[in-house]
Amino acid sequence: MHNRKRPNFLIIVADGESRLQRCWELRPEIHTPNIDKLAASGVRMTDYYAAAACSPTRSMLLSGTDNHIAGIGVMAEQKPHDQKRWNVPGHEGYLNLRVAALPELLQDNGYHTLISGKWHLGLEPEYLPSQRGFDPSFALLPGCANHYGWEPQFSDSDMIDFFERNPPLYVRDGIKVDLQANTTNNPTRFFSSDYYTSNLIQYLPVDKPFFAYLLFAAPHWPLQVSREYRDKYKGLYDDGPEVLRQRRLARLRELGLISADAVAHEVVAPEVSEWSEMTDEERALSARAMETYAGMVENLDANIGRVLQHLDKIGERENTFIIFQSDNGVEGAALEARPVLGKQMMDVIRNNSLDNVGEYNSYVWYAPSRLYKMYSTDGGIKHPGTNTTFRGREVEALRGKSWLPFFSTLAETADPLTAAPDALHGANDPAVGWELFRRAALRSGAWKNIYMPRWAFGKSAWELFNLAKDPGETRDLAQDVCRRDGCRMGRGTLSTSVAV
Repeated sequence: MHNRKRPNFLIIVADGESRLQRCWELRPEIHTPNIDKLAASGVRMTDYYAAAACSPTRSMLLSGTDNHIAGIGVMAEQKPHDQKRWNVPGHEGYLNLRVAALPELLQDNGYHTLISGKWHLGLEPEYLPSQRGFDPSFALLPGCANHYGWEPQFSDSDMIDFFERNPPLYVRDGIKVDLQANTTNNPTRFFSSDYYTSNLIQYLPVDKPFFAYLLFAAPHWPLQVSREYRDKYKGLYDDGPEVLRQRRLARLRELGLISADAVAHEVVAPEVSEWSEMTDEERALSARAMETYAGMVENLDANIGRVLQHLDKIGERENTFIIFQSDNGVEGAALEARPVLGKQMMDVIRNNSLDNVGEYNSYVWYAPSRLYKMYSTDGGIKHPGTNTTFRGREVEALRGKSWLPFFSTLAETADPLTAAPDALHGANDPAVGWELFRRAALRSGAWKNIYMPRWAFGKSAWELFNLAKDPGETRDLAQDVCRRDGCRMGRGTLSTSVAV
């Protein structure tokens, strides 16, 4: 037996923006010294995948198995649209009891487990963090909320279904919390990233090993941050998104993370006009949204720095295993631009004037990879067994692969930054699959199959890409491979009630 102290774990999840995974490489214009430091002193997972949306990723992260098994084969927000279709096991819309949650396992093994931030894995009392292994807990239950804790008071006639299905519910240890809205940009009052971080720091113990789960709601829409952060980036995005995209592609090539001849997929953004076709006002608003986004990221980074400083203060930094990731690909929606919803939001509840973007009562949304959140393309998911018994109930066995051998090899290497151990998943591993809303993918080694319906910018047929040569998913090789190997090309549809 050895007497080595058990390690702590700190999992930090940014919300809805996979570029944060590669921020030190792709976004030199945004000031992120703390994330940069983590990247420089740790290990960068350059081929890291999540699900195409937030709650499916979170269910896999906490269960170690496929989101269809863990209960998020469909997101809770979508169930009211078609209850009959989604009324099958694994599509409950919450982290079900067929899986043992990671904090439950650690709690049973003597860890202090704590959560601060966005949950998005169940709204009912029996599915709250306090019932799934976290003690203590502070959580935003739905998928998004105003970052200043302010929500408009709707009349019955004004109520928008989107917001009705995303109530701004906060709970502390299972009990509802009513926040005092911050309508004055007062730094001592509520702002999501600041508050979640302060709360987590208060929770951190010094007397036992801990599993700390810090879940930012940033930079998920609505894009909101103080002018102090927003205005640091004034003018940086005035050239438009295509210029920025080409700069970032050039940066990827310079760093050797993509080949020199890699081609980016064409931009698919049906709700957004070309930059050259926009009016001066539209371009100014678009640039202001990006300035606000950049400020949100810098604020998030500053809060990560606060946690790291606290770990240093209590002497636990060197004994803490830290993971920083996002929960899905970049946001592709521009809901404020949609007919009816956009007019209703602007006329009834929001102020999206140029000077007001980023304030508590503004509401705006905002890669070199293909498409974005909700799609099984790389723009949506890329970041660079047998039943058993648990707590008296039958649960699914873990299907994920242990990270321990991979990181143990790195820990035993004199210079882990230049070491090249085997990848976590290789060509000899079983294929890994994703599916959400009939948008599916299957990957084995460098090869990736994608299925997307025509209504989701697809072909309603399986496509095949070699990501080692074509990371932008621009050359569908399915026909070529089938002609060569004599296989049959199946079309048809994809079942929505069965995991891929």
